[in-house]
Amino acid sequence: MDISKVSTFTDYFVIGTANNPRQMNALIDSLNVDLRPDARPARIEGTPDSGWVLIDFGDAIVHLFSPEERDYYQLEELWGQGVSVVHMQ
Repeated sequence: MDISKVSTFTDYFVIGTANNPRQMNALIDSLNVDLRPDARPARIEGTPDSGWVLIDFGDAIVHLFSPEERDYYQLEELWGQGVSVVHMQ
């Protein structure tokens, strides 16, 4: 989601859903291993057991949610002025 026109702290949100803590850990590990060394996150907040992990890459922030937490927080609605760049299900 491109939020550069409505945000001063980042340009993009990547919002994903993990069905369980194990899957969320695998996604976090993949981001840490598979990205270029200069694309490492500046900060990681939350835990897979909490249902929401935020991974801050500066220009992009990745939000990984459990299905329940994603339904509850509805970031796509909250940041509705942003532009959806890619939508995958």
